[in-house]
Amino acid sequence: MAPGGVDWRARAGIAERAVVRRHVRRVGGVLPGTRIGRVRWPRRPPASLVPWHYWWQAHLLDCLLDAQLRAPSRSRATAIAALARSVRLRNGWSWLNRYYDDIAWLGLALQRAGTLVGRSGPSALPRIMHRLHDGWSESGGGGIWWRRDDDFKAAPANGPAAILLARDGQCAFAAAITDWMAETLLDPASGLVRDGVRIAADGTVRAVEPHIYTYNQGVYLGACVELAARDGHQRWTDRALAVVDAVRQRLAGPGGVLPGAGGGDGGLFAGITARYLADAALRVPELAVAARELVFANAEAVWKGRAEIGGGPVFSAEWRDPAPEPRAGLPEADLSVQLSGWMLLEAAARLQEA
Repeated sequence: MAPGGVDWRARAGIAERAVVRRHVRRVGGVLPGTRIGRVRWPRRPPASLVPWHYWWQAHLLDCLLDAQLRAPSRSRATAIAALARSVRLRNGWSWLNRYYDDIAWLGLALQRAGTLVGRSGPSALPRIMHRLHDGWSESGGGGIWWRRDDDFKAAPANGPAAILLARDGQCAFAAAITDWMAETLLDPASGLVRDGVRIAADGTVRAVEPHIYTYNQGVYLGACVELAARDGHQRWTDRALAVVDAVRQRLAGPGGVLPGAGGGDGGLFAGITARYLADAALRVPELAVAARELVFANAEAVWKGRAEIGGGPVFSAEWRDPAPEPRAGLPEADLSVQLSGWMLLEAAARLQEA
């Protein structure tokens, strides 16, 4: 049991059942052998085909993989394979899009899934890796673009790309990306990772985007932890310690609870950070206490603030606050927000089991 005798494995299972029941359907509601995450619940008919939230599906796949590790089942394994196939189908029979962060997230999920996704992993991963290599340029001192044909290089693209490449054994490239993040995006005053930089036509940095988002801290931490495990250079552990301390001191609120970022894409931000905090707690001995405390503080908050709707939990977009009943226009109706809460509870369950 975790502190207080709480069974986080059971709570993660409850979250899984609620999200799957409300959001996971066949493509178009009818296509056999497919699974996809509907982006809102309750849904306003008729359902629109746009926007297509590709990267939310990657995190849905990651959450299903967390659940499969927690409590393996044949039916979930079938759903994991169907979801991986369905993302490609829904994306116009392609694994790729314009956004380097999107494809890195899907690559991470497919890489974790291994043989569970059948031919999807071997089909997608070489294409994703090749595209990420193409996304690097020396403009702005290095780094991967946020999307193709743009002037922005951002933490959301570089962090997950570095994690994916390091896990693939491409440590030199992953280290170059992570060093660029440390040199270019870390705010020297706060120690937190800024969102990105705008690049001028001559290749110099035109402007720094100073926004501080939770998930940028998580992906930078994840890259440092992955490299610490693989090449052993002390700078990765030092940087991991520094960013977790900055999150505790300058980003988390009372009781260590991470701030929300509304609905839409922002609904995933805090959950992503929780995932990599749990990873750090398990793999960096110096972070075992601090990172673990942050994960459990947030898990307690999101569970305490849940609303029980139709026999299952609905999580708040702002973990410090009680969740309202989801309806059109509220962030709690978004799959992203509910995935974030589920992801956090899986992180707590993983720490409890360890």
